Order: sequence, then C-alpha cells, then structure tokens
Amino acid sequence: MNSATTTKSLSIFSAGIWVLLILTAGILGYAYADAIEYMVNRWNGSEEYGYAYLIPVITAFLIWQRRFEIQRVGIRHSYAGLVLVALGGLLLFLGTMATTHTLSQYSIVIVIMGLALTFLGWSAFRLAFAPLFLLFFMVPLPPFVFNTLSNQLQLISSEIGVAVIRLFGISVYLEGNVIDLGSYKLQVVEACSGLRYLFPLASLSFVAAYIYKGALWKKAIIFLSSAPITVLMNSFRIGVIGVLVEYGGPGQAEGFLHDFEGWVIFMACIAILILEMAVLAKIGKRKMTLSEAFGIDIPEPPEDDVPRKRVKPAVPGYLAIGVALLTVWGVEHASSSENIVPDRRLFVGFPMEFGNWAGREDRLESIYLQALKLDDYIMADYRNGKGQQVNFYAAYYADQAAGEAAHSPRACIPGGGWLIRNHEVVPVEGVEVLGRSLEVNRMIIAKGDFRQLVYYWFQQRGRVITNEYWVKGYLFWDALTRNRTDGALVRLTIPIQPGQDLADAEEALREFAGLVVPKLGPYVPE
Repeated sequence: MNSATTTKSLSIFSAGIWVLLILTAGILGYAYADAIEYMVNRWNGSEEYGYAYLIPVITAFLIWQRRFEIQRVGIRHSYAGLVLVALGGLLLFLGTMATTHTLSQYSIVIVIMGLALTFLGWSAFRLAFAPLFLLFFMVPLPPFVFNTLSNQLQLISSEIGVAVIRLFGISVYLEGNVIDLGSYKLQVVEACSGLRYLFPLASLSFVAAYIYKGALWKKAIIFLSSAPITVLMNSFRIGVIGVLVEYGGPGQAEGFLHDFEGWVIFMACIAILILEMAVLAKIGKRKMTLSEAFGIDIPEPPEDDVPRKRVKPAVPGYLAIGVALLTVWGVEHASSSENIVPDRRLFVGFPMEFGNWAGREDRLESIYLQALKLDDYIMADYRNGKGQQVNFYAAYYADQAAGEAAHSPRACIPGGGWLIRNHEVVPVEGVEVLGRSLEVNRMIIAKGDFRQLVYYWFQQRGRVITNEYWVKGYLFWDALTRNRTDGALVRLTIPIQPGQDLADAEEALREFAGLVVPKLGPYVPE
C-alpha cells in the first residue's frame, strides 16, 4: 500500500461526529429508558441472566480489538443505517403500544446496529457486525418461549438424571420432573432446568467461535455444541445430587453444596468447550495448537506515521437525530395510552350447582400462584348423579402483556408426570360460545395406569382460541388496536376409570361443557 492510499483510507471520527453520535444516543436513551430498566430488572431478578452485564463490555472490547482494521478500511456514512434505526424505533413504538417488553428490548440492539452502520459505513460495519450481534444474547427471552423451553429442559434433564442414578444401582422412579428415591422426592424445578448454564455458555461459545481461527464449520460446531453440553452436564449434576441424597440424606440437595455443585458443573462445561476447540484445531488440512487457534490478539498500531484524515459529519449523521426525535415522539404517544381492564364478576361467586352437577371449590397452593401470576381463578370438582367427576379450572388475567400470561396446559401437564397420549383440536357438538361452535384442544393424558380426558381453550377478548401462538398474535394486535390484554384459560378434566369406555367420559365432559360455558360470560368479558 502506497503512502497516498494509506492517507486516504486511515480515518478517525472528528469532534463533530462524536457530538452527533452522543446527542443521538442520548435522545434514544431517553426513549428506551423504560425498556432498559425492565431489562435490567430481569437481569437482577433471574439467575439465568446474571451474565448479561458482561455482554456490552465484551462487545466494546471486541470492537476495540479491531479498531485499526476499521480505520484501515475507511469510515464512511451510510443512509442504510437510518433504515435500521427507523425499524428499531418502529419496534419500540409497537412494543410500547402493546406493552410487550421483549419487542422493545430487541429493538435496542437493532437501533445500536443502525447507528453503527450510519456512522461507520458498510465496510467498517462488517468488521463490527459479529460483536454487535452478541448484544442479542443480553435480551431476555419472551416469557412464553422461556417457560416452554424451561419445562422441556426439566423433563429431559430429569430423564437423563434418572439414568445416571440407575448407573449406581439405585432404585428410582420418575414422574414427570419428580425423581422419587423412595425416602425422598427430588423435584427438578425451573432453577434446575439448566437455563442458567445454557444462556451464559451459549454467549461464551459465540465469543469463542468468533475468536477461533478456523473454518466456518468448526466455528458452527463450537457455538451449537453449547446446548448439548449444557443439557448433558446439568443432567449429570441432577443424577449426582440424587446419588448424594440416597447416601447422604436430603440435606445434600440443598444449601451450599447444591450451589457449589452448580459452579463445578458450569466450570466443567467450559472445560469441555476448551477441549472441543483443542480437538477441532487438530482436524483438517491446517493443524494448529489450541493457543494458535484460540488466542486474543492485542492490536498493534500501524507502523506508518501517515496523518489520519478526520471524517466530518455528513447528512446521514444529521438525519439520525431526526429519526431519534421521531422515535421519542412515537414512544411518548404510545405511553399515553393505558390498557383497558373491563368490569367483570369475580370467580368467588361462580355457581357451584347447575343441572345435575354439584361442585366443591378447591384452592391452589401459594407456590403455584406465584408461578402462574394470575389475577383471579376458580378450581372446583363437580360431580353428577352417576358419580362422574369433572375438574373445572379457569384462570383470568387482567393484563397479559407484561409477561404474566396464561400458561398452556401442553407445557405444564408433563411437569406433573403426565404423558400426553393424544392431542387434537375438535369441535364440541351442541356447545356454542360467542355465537359459534366451541372448539377445544382435546388431550388424553396418562400416568401409569391412570388416564384423563382434557379439554382446554383460551377465551380472550371475544375470541375462543386453541393455538398458543395465535394467542400471542391476538394479544399483541388487541393491545395495539384496542388497548386490551385481558383473557382467560379454561380447562376441563375428567378421569377415565379403568375399564371405562372412553365414549362415556367424552359424553359427560361434553355435557358439562355445555352447562359451564354459558356461565362464563360475566366472568370472562368479551
């Protein structure tokens, strides 16, 4: 590279650009204050996201590490970045209107990327893209996705953990996520799902793959392997706890030892990741040592002393301020609207007798109420003259947009040890709701020799919905257009007695549904 070329390509921000960038970031910071506050509260209140404070620091370091490369390719403004900033602002507006925090938080990263593209230009932005993409790992997952993933990991970890326990010749029985050792029942709760290992390890493996000097397929393996490593090691941890409980008593499953085992397992996950990188370094045409393949380079300044041309503010930089101000206006407008909570009757007055069915109300334990975060509910067992019993459960939520939404039985039922043998969406003949035939999720669940028939549906804001994902879609739409996020989950369950014809249980459940559905109107407003 000759002297003239070097002079043209090496460049740094002028004071004017720094003023524009800081002013734009300050305006957007005001717009994102609530979204950032809620995200930080999630970090503080959940062990799974405790690592998130380090993500911005790591991102800044990785960009700083490539600063001379960025200067070398040249810094030029780009109008394309304004499109990303505007898109992020739109997502913030929609998220604020619908009080959907996850949407607002993802838009933070999109806006940061947009600003980087605006002030750096395409060539320099490509060098900073991967470190900036890392910022997505600091955003908490949507509650629905988090709960579903947690429930599935609890079941998987329980099954593998039981297999580990049996390797030691210990007799053990598994019911869902409850490991029965005879003298003690070990429950694999949400905290034991492995997410508090998976999230930080996935972030760490992404950084490791970025730094790793190897083929793309090796980088992909390093990143994608974080999930199976976490699941297997967390399952091993659960199995070890079960063995310690068997020989050392219930105290082995609690307190310092429990937490210490968690740290040991996480460090073991990191060790496996390092071992994996060392093995991959020895594979392929270009064989390297681990230190050659994985090392953090401290950049050296360019050897030449060519003066650097300072890049001055350009039109895209000035327009960024306008887009930021427009975003603030949109957020202020969206924040001025509050969700409407319609008047309704409390379930405490729900009738305990109708037709030939008589009910007895039951209550949920406080541990379940804390997890469900519902505003009102009814749970009662109704019997008819034939001795058939139906469990009726309805949970009402006044505001579901802030992460407190109805939990799908498909995600919760397996946690109680029940296996879903059959699931389909069917109409209930002769039963109408909101002027149309009632459609329900119909499941047959089993635990050992016991079977139950389950109907459930989501009755929300004048709709009956059977698909969990459509529930989220309508929730967002109604929050945006009607300022309402209220709704209910309704579930009916009847045991199928040994030797009983399924058709008899089906007929009884349909009869009960025909009687209870018309009663729901005052309690679940349209």
